Amino acid sequence: MIELAFSILASDFSRLGEEVATAASGGGTVVHVDVMDGHFVPNLTMGPPVVKSLRAATRLPLDCHLMIENPEKFIPAFADAGADWVSVQQEACKERLPDALEMIVKHGMKPGVVINPDTPVENILKVLPFVHHVLVMSVFPGFGGQSFMPISLDKIRQLAQIRKAQDLGFRIEVDGGVAHDTVASVVEAGAELLVAGSAVFAPGKTRQNAEDLLRLARAAAPNSK
Repeated sequence: MIELAFSILASDFSRLGEEVATAASGGGTVVHVDVMDGHFVPNLTMGPPVVKSLRAATRLPLDCHLMIENPEKFIPAFADAGADWVSVQQEACKERLPDALEMIVKHGMKPGVVINPDTPVENILKVLPFVHHVLVMSVFPGFGGQSFMPISLDKIRQLAQIRKAQDLGFRIEVDGGVAHDTVASVVEAGAELLVAGSAVFAPGKTRQNAEDLLRLARAAAPNSK
């Protein structure tokens, strides 16, 4: 099932509840929250207080991508704030990755693992049976509005092949440069959770942008052909 996880990083924060509602009216079904700490990535964004505000504004799943060092320290706070899905970077956890994923589950959330463009899929093979989703970064994390890196398509295809061969249930999410001119190739490669921010949020165009992006994505899905 193709879903749009609209990234609020590109939204108007002064109208956050309204922005979420507008993107949802265009077909968005997941709220993607980019959490950056200024250390793991060179930017500082939002944390549990924003998630708590979002929880009061929407019933949609809150998909929190932790681009932070030592994410285990903050998992309980995101659970208390109302997060539904939490994904951690393999590069931030490394040998601690299984423990971080287990902590997410113990706090009642769905666990995800994230890999950067230069991280091989082989680095996460052991945790694939235990995750709800794998987030493939198609840009280097830290800032919105970057251009899509086609190398990510190979990772998406590899993950789709592994999932089929091993009969696993994880979903494949992609984030970075997903837009109207790239979404078809992403879906054709095997992704079904599409994170988009700049391609969705625009004054007066958010609903239409979401609808158009989903239409292009679903037309490219293998079962639509």
